Amino acid sequence: MTLVTLKDVLEPALSGSYAVAGLVTLGWEDMRAYVEAAELEQVPVILQAGPSCRAHTPLPILGKMFRHLAESASVPVVAHLDHGYTFDECQEALDSGFTSVMFDGSRKPLQQNIDETAQVAELAHQAGISCEGEIGFVGYSGGENSSGTDPSEAAKFAVDSHVNAMAISVGNVHLQTYQSGVLDEERIRAIDAACDVPLVIHGGSGVPIEQRRRLAQTSGICKFNIGTELRLAFGAALRSSVLSDPNRFDRVAILKDTHGPLVAATRQVLKSFKLA
Repeated sequence: MTLVTLKDVLEPALSGSYAVAGLVTLGWEDMRAYVEAAELEQVPVILQAGPSCRAHTPLPILGKMFRHLAESASVPVVAHLDHGYTFDECQEALDSGFTSVMFDGSRKPLQQNIDETAQVAELAHQAGISCEGEIGFVGYSGGENSSGTDPSEAAKFAVDSHVNAMAISVGNVHLQTYQSGVLDEERIRAIDAACDVPLVIHGGSGVPIEQRRRLAQTSGICKFNIGTELRLAFGAALRSSVLSDPNRFDRVAILKDTHGPLVAATRQVLKSFKLA
């Protein structure tokens, strides 16, 4: 079994100047393709269950799916709760076999965010798993605006919350369908200088591959969350399969057609985070 914690994969990434992909899952088809791609590239992978995934499939089922894939994988696999908004949700993920939880208190005042994240971090660490938190707020394309991370607040958050990884807001945006290259590298360097905890970029699909590669190799950013980019690849493959024959109705046969294209797209994502 190669099921590991977030700490297990991010600490080597921090010292080795590379990053690990946090891949947002929506179902069996994508998580299976992600693990296969990671095996072909021989890199660790973080399988992430975000709010939309959890609305579709209960956490206990997702935990079993993640663990099943990890049991036969030849590379390290992290089972990660993405954007857990309550202590109870993080507790449920822990009880469901997840090896990492992200508590998102980024919409809350600084001290409340620190205090609540620290409570979740203590819960996680007592169980031998990892905790990610967020300081600053990463907005959504066509929705809520971002609030950039203040380096001094990040330094306080990193120490007082006891997280194993810290998500930051530096121009990144969730659900972005194009690569804009707007990450504020000056702000990243300032946060990096003030903290020694592995940094995380949510909304990584909006970041050009070359910038991902450079930051993975030259900064404390050790984890890029990628979701929209791979959802687009899956959607294109699914659409192609359905339209190829209007008489097709077997969803298993249709979904099988998405596997190869999604593995290929995932491999391209993973390549940019590997050691040069």
